[in-house]
Amino acid sequence: MTIGTKIAWDDTVLPFQLDHSDIRGRVARLDGALESVLKQHEYPPQVEALVAEATLLTALIGQTIKLRWKLSLQIRGEGPVRLIATDYYGPTEDGQPARVRAYAGYDQEADLGDAAPFSLLGAGYFAILIDQGEGMVPYQGITPIAGSSLSACAETYFAQSEQLPTRFQLSFGKSTLPGEGAAWRAGGVMLQMMPKASPFAAKDGGSGDEGLLAHQDLVDGDEGENWTRVNMLLDTVEELELIGPQVGPTDLLIRLFHEEGPRVFDPQPVRFGCTCSEERVRQSLSIYGAEDIAEMTTEDGVVTADCQFCGAQYVLDPKTLGTQAGQDDA
Repeated sequence: MTIGTKIAWDDTVLPFQLDHSDIRGRVARLDGALESVLKQHEYPPQVEALVAEATLLTALIGQTIKLRWKLSLQIRGEGPVRLIATDYYGPTEDGQPARVRAYAGYDQEADLGDAAPFSLLGAGYFAILIDQGEGMVPYQGITPIAGSSLSACAETYFAQSEQLPTRFQLSFGKSTLPGEGAAWRAGGVMLQMMPKASPFAAKDGGSGDEGLLAHQDLVDGDEGENWTRVNMLLDTVEELELIGPQVGPTDLLIRLFHEEGPRVFDPQPVRFGCTCSEERVRQSLSIYGAEDIAEMTTEDGVVTADCQFCGAQYVLDPKTLGTQAGQDDA
Protein backbone atom coordinates (compact mmCIF):
# COMPACT_ATOMS: atom_id res chain seq x y z
CA MET A 1 0.00 0.00 0.00
CA THR A 2 1.06 3.63 -0.52
CA ILE A 3 0.56 6.13 2.30
CA GLY A 4 0.87 9.84 1.62
CA THR A 5 2.27 10.99 4.93
CA LYS A 6 2.53 10.31 8.64
CA ILE A 7 0.05 11.87 11.05
CA ALA A 8 0.10 13.08 14.62
CA TRP A 9 -2.04 10.11 15.72
CA ASP A 10 0.61 7.54 14.76
CA ASP A 11 1.80 5.37 17.68
CA THR A 12 -1.25 6.28 19.73
CA VAL A 13 -4.19 4.45 21.32
CA LEU A 14 -7.41 6.45 21.76
CA PRO A 15 -9.98 5.04 24.23
CA PHE A 16 -13.64 5.85 23.63
CA GLN A 17 -17.14 5.00 24.77
CA LEU A 18 -20.43 4.76 22.87
CA ASP A 19 -22.86 6.24 25.39
CA HIS A 20 -26.05 5.18 23.59
CA SER A 21 -24.95 1.54 23.33
CA ASP A 22 -23.09 0.91 26.59
CA ILE A 23 -20.03 -0.15 24.58
CA ARG A 24 -16.42 0.93 25.05
CA GLY A 25 -13.44 0.61 22.74
CA ARG A 26 -10.09 1.79 21.49
CA VAL A 27 -8.67 3.04 18.21
CA ALA A 28 -4.96 2.39 17.64
CA ARG A 29 -2.42 3.52 15.06
CA LEU A 30 1.09 2.08 15.08
CA ASP A 31 3.84 3.33 12.80
CA GLY A 32 7.35 3.90 14.14
CA ALA A 33 6.77 1.67 17.17
CA LEU A 34 5.79 -1.27 14.97
CA GLU A 35 8.66 -0.67 12.57
CA SER A 36 11.08 -0.64 15.52
CA VAL A 37 9.66 -3.96 16.75
CA LEU A 38 10.10 -5.66 13.38
CA LYS A 39 13.45 -4.24 12.33
CA GLN A 40 15.17 -6.06 15.21
CA HIS A 41 14.88 -9.30 13.20
CA GLU A 42 14.78 -10.53 9.62
CA TYR A 43 11.55 -12.47 9.74
CA PRO A 44 9.89 -14.06 6.70
CA PRO A 45 6.89 -12.03 5.51
CA GLN A 46 4.32 -14.35 7.12
CA VAL A 47 6.08 -14.17 10.48
CA GLU A 48 6.30 -10.39 10.20
CA ALA A 49 2.55 -10.27 9.61
CA LEU A 50 1.85 -12.39 12.71
CA VAL A 51 4.11 -10.21 14.87
CA ALA A 52 2.51 -7.05 13.46
CA GLU A 53 -0.99 -8.32 14.26
CA ALA A 54 0.02 -9.45 17.76
CA THR A 55 1.70 -6.10 18.47
CA LEU A 56 -1.41 -4.16 17.40
CA LEU A 57 -3.64 -6.40 19.53
CA THR A 58 -1.32 -5.90 22.49
CA ALA A 59 -1.50 -2.11 22.16
CA LEU A 60 -5.31 -2.20 21.97
CA ILE A 61 -5.74 -4.59 24.91
CA GLY A 62 -2.92 -3.21 27.04
CA GLN A 63 -4.21 0.34 27.14
CA THR A 64 -6.48 -0.54 30.09
CA ILE A 65 -3.76 -1.71 32.49
CA LYS A 66 -2.58 0.51 35.32
CA LEU A 67 0.66 2.45 35.70
CA ARG A 68 3.77 0.25 35.84
CA TRP A 69 1.85 -2.97 35.15
CA LYS A 70 2.82 -5.29 32.31
CA LEU A 71 0.47 -7.11 29.95
CA SER A 72 1.79 -9.90 27.73
CA LEU A 73 0.41 -12.01 24.91
CA GLN A 74 1.80 -15.48 24.30
CA ILE A 75 0.67 -17.50 21.31
CA ARG A 76 2.22 -20.96 21.22
CA GLY A 77 1.67 -23.22 18.23
CA GLU A 78 2.72 -26.65 17.06
CA GLY A 79 3.38 -25.54 13.48
CA PRO A 80 6.45 -23.87 11.91
CA VAL A 81 5.73 -20.74 13.99
CA ARG A 82 6.09 -21.93 17.56
CA LEU A 83 5.81 -18.70 19.54
CA ILE A 84 4.64 -15.11 19.25
CA ALA A 85 5.39 -13.15 22.44
CA THR A 86 4.57 -9.51 23.14
CA ASP A 87 4.85 -7.21 26.14
CA TYR A 88 3.03 -3.95 26.87
CA TYR A 89 4.45 -1.89 29.75
CA GLY A 90 2.07 0.60 31.31
CA PRO A 91 3.43 4.15 31.64
CA THR A 92 5.68 4.81 34.62
CA GLU A 93 3.82 8.07 35.29
CA ASP A 94 0.66 9.77 34.04
CA GLY A 95 1.26 11.39 30.66
CA GLN A 96 4.22 9.16 29.82
CA PRO A 97 4.16 6.78 26.83
CA ALA A 98 3.52 3.08 27.17
CA ARG A 99 6.14 0.71 25.75
CA VAL A 100 5.64 -2.32 23.54
CA ARG A 101 7.96 -5.07 22.32
CA ALA A 102 7.51 -8.41 20.50
CA TYR A 103 9.33 -11.34 18.94
CA ALA A 104 8.64 -14.65 17.21
CA GLY A 105 10.15 -18.10 17.52
CA TYR A 106 9.88 -20.20 14.35
CA ASP A 107 11.51 -23.06 12.45
CA GLN A 108 14.06 -21.31 10.28
CA GLU A 109 14.56 -24.46 8.18
CA ALA A 110 10.89 -24.81 7.27
CA ASP A 111 9.72 -23.93 3.76
CA LEU A 112 6.86 -21.52 4.42
CA GLY A 113 6.03 -21.12 0.75
CA ASP A 114 2.94 -19.00 0.22
CA ALA A 115 1.11 -20.35 3.29
CA ALA A 116 -1.27 -17.99 5.05
CA PRO A 117 0.41 -16.55 8.17
CA PHE A 118 -2.15 -17.84 10.69
CA SER A 119 -1.99 -21.40 9.31
CA LEU A 120 1.69 -21.58 10.31
CA LEU A 121 0.75 -21.71 13.98
CA GLY A 122 -1.27 -24.92 13.89
CA ALA A 123 -2.88 -26.13 17.09
CA GLY A 124 -1.89 -24.43 20.32
CA TYR A 125 -3.04 -21.80 22.77
CA PHE A 126 -3.53 -18.07 23.14
CA ALA A 127 -2.71 -16.55 26.53
CA ILE A 128 -2.91 -13.15 28.19
CA LEU A 129 -0.76 -12.50 31.27
CA ILE A 130 -0.87 -9.45 33.56
CA ASP A 131 2.00 -8.70 35.94
CA GLN A 132 0.97 -6.21 38.62
CA GLY A 133 4.46 -5.85 40.08
CA GLU A 134 6.60 -7.24 42.83
CA GLY A 135 4.75 -9.11 45.55
CA MET A 136 1.62 -9.66 43.43
CA VAL A 137 0.57 -12.96 41.86
CA PRO A 138 0.47 -12.62 38.05
CA TYR A 139 -2.86 -13.21 36.32
CA GLN A 140 -2.97 -15.69 33.44
CA GLY A 141 -5.81 -16.67 31.12
CA ILE A 142 -5.52 -19.30 28.37
CA THR A 143 -7.78 -20.41 25.50
CA PRO A 144 -7.11 -22.66 22.48
CA ILE A 145 -6.03 -21.14 19.19
CA ALA A 146 -9.32 -20.67 17.31
CA GLY A 147 -10.73 -19.01 14.24
CA SER A 148 -8.69 -17.78 11.30
CA SER A 149 -6.61 -14.94 12.78
CA LEU A 150 -4.96 -13.75 15.97
CA SER A 151 -7.73 -11.19 16.38
CA ALA A 152 -10.27 -14.06 16.28
CA CYS A 153 -8.21 -15.81 18.97
CA ALA A 154 -8.39 -12.66 21.10
CA GLU A 155 -12.17 -12.44 20.60
CA THR A 156 -12.49 -16.08 21.71
CA TYR A 157 -10.29 -15.40 24.73
CA PHE A 158 -12.47 -12.53 25.97
CA ALA A 159 -15.68 -14.48 25.35
CA GLN A 160 -14.47 -17.71 26.94
CA SER A 161 -12.22 -16.48 29.77
CA GLU A 162 -13.63 -13.04 30.60
CA GLN A 163 -17.20 -13.42 29.29
CA LEU A 164 -16.92 -10.00 27.66
CA PRO A 165 -18.25 -9.64 24.09
CA THR A 166 -15.28 -8.22 22.16
CA ARG A 167 -14.58 -7.45 18.51
CA PHE A 168 -11.46 -6.39 16.63
CA GLN A 169 -11.16 -4.88 13.18
CA LEU A 170 -7.51 -4.60 12.15
CA SER A 171 -5.41 -3.59 9.18
CA PHE A 172 -1.63 -3.90 8.88
CA GLY A 173 1.04 -4.12 6.22
CA LYS A 174 3.96 -2.34 4.63
CA SER A 175 3.38 1.21 3.44
CA THR A 176 5.48 3.46 1.24
CA LEU A 177 6.18 7.10 1.96
CA PRO A 178 7.30 9.42 -0.87
CA GLY A 179 11.10 9.35 -1.07
CA GLU A 180 11.40 6.59 1.53
CA GLY A 181 11.40 2.81 1.57
CA ALA A 182 8.61 0.54 2.71
CA ALA A 183 7.82 0.43 6.43
CA TRP A 184 5.26 -1.39 8.54
CA ARG A 185 2.10 0.35 9.64
CA ALA A 186 -1.00 -0.85 11.47
CA GLY A 187 -4.37 0.41 12.62
CA GLY A 188 -7.37 -1.09 14.33
CA VAL A 189 -10.53 -0.72 16.37
CA MET A 190 -11.50 -2.74 19.44
CA LEU A 191 -15.09 -2.90 20.72
CA GLN A 192 -16.14 -4.35 24.07
CA MET A 193 -19.48 -4.54 25.83
CA MET A 194 -19.46 -3.07 29.33
CA PRO A 195 -19.15 -5.83 31.97
CA LYS A 196 -22.40 -7.22 33.36
CA ALA A 197 -23.21 -7.21 37.04
CA SER A 198 -23.88 -10.97 36.79
CA PRO A 199 -21.60 -13.15 34.62
CA PHE A 200 -23.00 -15.04 31.66
CA ALA A 201 -23.47 -18.75 32.14
CA ALA A 202 -23.34 -20.94 29.02
CA LYS A 203 -25.57 -24.02 29.19
CA ASP A 204 -24.88 -25.76 25.90
CA GLY A 205 -21.52 -24.41 24.85
CA GLY A 206 -20.84 -21.67 22.34
CA SER A 207 -21.02 -21.18 18.58
CA GLY A 208 -17.24 -20.93 18.13
CA ASP A 209 -14.73 -23.59 17.15
CA GLU A 210 -15.17 -26.81 19.15
CA GLY A 211 -18.03 -25.25 21.12
CA LEU A 212 -16.04 -22.30 22.45
CA LEU A 213 -17.97 -19.16 23.27
CA ALA A 214 -18.08 -16.38 20.67
CA HIS A 215 -18.89 -12.72 21.27
CA GLN A 216 -22.44 -13.05 19.91
CA ASP A 217 -23.21 -15.83 22.41
CA LEU A 218 -22.96 -13.43 25.34
CA VAL A 219 -25.64 -10.88 24.48
CA ASP A 220 -29.39 -10.93 24.00
CA GLY A 221 -32.40 -8.61 24.20
CA ASP A 222 -31.73 -4.86 23.92
CA GLU A 223 -28.07 -5.46 24.71
CA GLY A 224 -27.85 -7.90 21.82
CA GLU A 225 -29.51 -5.45 19.45
CA ASN A 226 -27.03 -2.74 20.44
CA TRP A 227 -24.08 -5.09 20.00
CA THR A 228 -25.28 -6.32 16.60
CA ARG A 229 -25.93 -2.80 15.34
CA VAL A 230 -22.55 -1.43 16.42
CA ASN A 231 -20.76 -4.44 14.94
CA MET A 232 -22.53 -3.91 11.62
CA LEU A 233 -21.25 -0.34 11.66
CA LEU A 234 -17.73 -1.53 12.44
CA ASP A 235 -17.88 -3.93 9.50
CA THR A 236 -18.24 -0.95 7.13
CA VAL A 237 -14.83 0.48 8.01
CA GLU A 238 -12.33 0.56 5.15
CA GLU A 239 -8.65 -0.33 5.27
CA LEU A 240 -7.45 3.19 4.53
CA GLU A 241 -9.70 4.57 7.28
CA LEU A 242 -7.91 2.33 9.76
CA ILE A 243 -4.39 2.81 8.51
CA GLY A 244 -4.24 5.87 6.26
CA PRO A 245 -3.45 9.49 7.12
CA GLN A 246 -6.60 11.08 5.75
CA VAL A 247 -8.91 10.12 8.64
CA GLY A 248 -7.89 10.74 12.24
CA PRO A 249 -9.25 8.44 14.98
CA THR A 250 -11.78 10.99 16.25
CA ASP A 251 -13.09 11.56 12.70
CA LEU A 252 -13.24 7.80 12.21
CA LEU A 253 -15.38 7.38 15.32
CA ILE A 254 -17.79 10.05 14.10
CA ARG A 255 -17.98 8.44 10.65
CA LEU A 256 -18.72 5.01 12.07
CA PHE A 257 -20.69 5.68 15.25
CA HIS A 258 -22.08 9.23 15.15
CA GLU A 259 -25.57 8.01 16.22
CA GLU A 260 -24.13 5.99 19.13
CA GLY A 261 -22.89 9.01 21.10
CA PRO A 262 -19.11 8.52 20.85
CA ARG A 263 -17.10 10.05 23.69
CA VAL A 264 -13.29 10.01 23.68
CA PHE A 265 -10.82 10.02 26.55
CA ASP A 266 -7.15 10.95 26.85
CA PRO A 267 -5.01 9.29 24.16
CA GLN A 268 -2.13 7.02 25.17
CA PRO A 269 1.14 7.32 23.21
CA VAL A 270 2.99 4.06 22.54
CA ARG A 271 6.71 3.57 21.88
CA PHE A 272 8.99 0.61 21.26
CA GLY A 273 10.85 -0.21 24.44
CA CYS A 274 12.86 -3.11 25.82
CA THR A 275 13.61 -3.69 29.50
CA CYS A 276 16.59 -6.00 29.09
CA SER A 277 19.80 -5.15 30.97
CA GLU A 278 22.96 -6.83 32.21
CA GLU A 279 21.55 -6.76 35.73
CA ARG A 280 18.43 -8.67 34.62
CA VAL A 281 20.57 -11.26 32.80
CA ARG A 282 22.70 -11.76 35.90
CA GLN A 283 19.58 -12.12 38.00
CA SER A 284 18.13 -14.77 35.67
CA LEU A 285 21.39 -16.75 35.90
CA SER A 286 21.68 -16.44 39.66
CA ILE A 287 19.86 -19.74 40.26
CA TYR A 288 22.46 -21.82 38.39
CA GLY A 289 25.39 -23.62 40.00
CA ALA A 290 29.00 -23.76 38.82
CA GLU A 291 28.46 -26.86 36.66
CA ASP A 292 25.53 -25.27 34.83
CA ILE A 293 27.44 -22.05 34.24
CA ALA A 294 30.39 -24.08 32.93
CA GLU A 295 28.13 -25.70 30.34
CA MET A 296 27.01 -22.25 29.20
CA THR A 297 30.60 -20.98 28.89
CA THR A 298 31.91 -20.67 25.32
CA GLU A 299 35.31 -21.69 24.02
CA ASP A 300 36.35 -18.07 24.50
CA GLY A 301 35.72 -18.38 28.24
CA VAL A 302 32.63 -16.15 28.41
CA VAL A 303 28.89 -16.56 28.82
CA THR A 304 26.77 -14.79 26.21
CA ALA A 305 23.08 -13.91 26.32
CA ASP A 306 21.02 -12.39 23.53
CA CYS A 307 17.77 -10.48 24.04
CA GLN A 308 15.06 -11.99 21.84
CA PHE A 309 13.17 -8.70 21.75
CA CYS A 310 15.78 -6.10 20.83
CA GLY A 311 18.83 -8.14 19.80
CA ALA A 312 21.12 -6.78 22.52
CA GLN A 313 24.01 -9.13 23.35
CA TYR A 314 25.59 -9.45 26.76
CA VAL A 315 29.05 -10.95 27.29
CA LEU A 316 29.72 -11.95 30.89
CA ASP A 317 32.53 -13.41 32.97
CA PRO A 318 31.35 -16.86 34.15
CA LYS A 319 33.14 -16.40 37.50
CA THR A 320 30.72 -13.60 38.33
CA LEU A 321 27.58 -15.59 37.55
CA GLY A 322 25.28 -18.03 39.31
CA THR A 323 25.40 -19.24 42.87
CA GLN A 324 29.19 -19.37 42.74
CA ALA A 325 29.37 -15.56 42.49
CA GLY A 326 28.12 -15.11 46.03
CA GLN A 327 30.41 -17.87 47.31
CA ASP A 328 33.47 -16.33 45.70
CA ASP A 329 32.66 -12.96 47.24
CA ALA A 330 32.27 -14.44 50.74
